[in-house]
Amino acid sequence: MPELPEVEVVRRGLADHVLGATFHGVEVLHPRANRGQEVPLAVLLDGARIDAVRRRGKYLWLDLGEDSALFVHLGMSGQMLVGEPGTCTSKHLRIRAALTASDARELELAFVDQRTFGRWLHTDTVDGIPLPVAHIARDPLEPDFDPVAVARRIRTKKSPVKSVLLDQTVVSGIGNIYADESLWAARVKPTRRAASLRQGDVVTLLAAAREVMERALESGGTSFDALYVNVNGASGYFSRSLNVYGREGQPCPRCGTPIRRVAFANRSTHYCPTCQVL
Repeated sequence: MPELPEVEVVRRGLADHVLGATFHGVEVLHPRANRGQEVPLAVLLDGARIDAVRRRGKYLWLDLGEDSALFVHLGMSGQMLVGEPGTCTSKHLRIRAALTASDARELELAFVDQRTFGRWLHTDTVDGIPLPVAHIARDPLEPDFDPVAVARRIRTKKSPVKSVLLDQTVVSGIGNIYADESLWAARVKPTRRAASLRQGDVVTLLAAAREVMERALESGGTSFDALYVNVNGASGYFSRSLNVYGREGQPCPRCGTPIRRVAFANRSTHYCPTCQVL
């Protein structure tokens, strides 16, 4: 699943292209892409204007004003592609929306999703947050993210610290890749109990998570195949800068020890057994 940097790349691209645009036609081509919606999406979005493109953690939405939004979950392989009408010819096209841009140009917003885990959902909002993500915690890139308070909450958990980082109700946006990279940067062993860490160690870890994801953003995110692309169809290249994730057996960039991979909560976890000692 795309993590915070990948979703933020998509958000920025959408903001550049569709901010102020108005929907005037929506075609749902696969029922799973709009599952949970009783009223047809074409009816709900007809005439709706995109006032903002927002994100929290891994979740994205188009703010439609009047306490409503188009919530977008990219799932494992969702892509939001913007182009001229008829541009998208993918066999995995699930939703096609016609937009009139603020400068009167006609646009097509296409939702392509090979694995069909993603979806669009027209929903109400509370304090600007769509109902499906009302329980999601703030992420490290939000202006009002409080690392000291979040560190205190993390330290109440008896689970391994990596599990806590992946809990989107504690801190959002961090998935498997960036958890491994953040823990390596902060020299924290992923299996260490969160409650056993010092407050300063957890604040340092959260700062590392922010720095890692900011660097990923500069590279356009992390792409390992053609399933993650930005709104123009281009892949990110942060995968070339990863220090531990996917590098089993290769030397640690910091100390030279071979990177170890272990099974962890139905995932693969990569870490350095020598310099991740906390």
